[in-house]
Amino acid sequence: MASVLNVEESKAPERTVVVAGLPVDLFSDQLLVVLVKRHFQDVKNEGGDVEDVIYPTRTKGVAYVIFKEKKVAENVIRQKKHWLARKARHAELTVSHFSDKIFSSVNAILDLSVFGKEVTLETLVKDLKKKIPSLSFSPLKPNGRISVEGSFLAVKRLRESLLVRACSLLEKDRNSTSEGRKWNRQNPQRNLQRSNNSLASVRTLVPETARSGEMLVLDTDVFLYLKHKCGSYESTLKKFHILSQEKVDGEITTICLKSIQVGSQPNNAKHVKELIEEWSHALYLTLRKETFILEGKEKREKRMIKRACEQLSSRYLEVLINLYRTHIDIIGSSSDTYLFKKGVMKLIGQKVS
Repeated sequence: MASVLNVEESKAPERTVVVAGLPVDLFSDQLLVVLVKRHFQDVKNEGGDVEDVIYPTRTKGVAYVIFKEKKVAENVIRQKKHWLARKARHAELTVSHFSDKIFSSVNAILDLSVFGKEVTLETLVKDLKKKIPSLSFSPLKPNGRISVEGSFLAVKRLRESLLVRACSLLEKDRNSTSEGRKWNRQNPQRNLQRSNNSLASVRTLVPETARSGEMLVLDTDVFLYLKHKCGSYESTLKKFHILSQEKVDGEITTICLKSIQVGSQPNNAKHVKELIEEWSHALYLTLRKETFILEGKEKREKRMIKRACEQLSSRYLEVLINLYRTHIDIIGSSSDTYLFKKGVMKLIGQKVS
């Protein structure tokens, strides 16, 4: 499998674009390479001479296209919409700048055992593969765990699909419980206990707020930037009287929105959800991330990196700095993150690559 290392070794990241959304189930890898190359060489698509197409890669449905000129790569990105050839059913492509930290791939581990005996897990996985073909699934383990890999948007669709299924099971169990009480009133305590046991694990998938409000799933880096660097997030929640319940779970953050004002418009939460989705999608396409690894470094070097980041933070107000025990993430626009990293390297006395 090819990876970002192929691009880095080619010393052509500035001439490279990331192309996502390839119709992987329609063609072989070789034919997809031909179609992608043909599309981006067409002047009608603002294309030009293509030096190489790297595919397949570690992320299903994602390719790296290296142009011979930097200007062509910029023109291709500037064109907002790209559709592959008619024989590819006019698949819509997402094209963005290349970065080794681009938010194009997410790894997640699912615990499907929470569905209990309500569904056959093998059948569930088969349905998910069919519904979201761009995701890569590992073999299902006996304990019900399975790992998936793919674009953030694909993982987001997977999460939402599972939540919808969980809600459906909850509603089904409520109805069956209600019906059962009509016909079995001799032992209501046992009836209630059976209902609680069957729903206990499934309820963990659906936050309480989501059952009476709106829920959305975001990339954690995008969410943190939206919350801490975009004033529109908090101001919009306040304006529409929305309570936001946020749960960060690794690379994915779940947000539940609920109106807290009596008599407010019932669609306020839905409207705010749509706004947040629109903002997060725009950030998803523009944000880049650089990481300074702290793990394994001496205490003095760690202090120097942290001090350099703090020193530059006042100069780059649009850059988000997230400090962790093992690393520091720098998130912002491509130019800001590059200049920030360059500044840190200079302050700690290291050569900028």
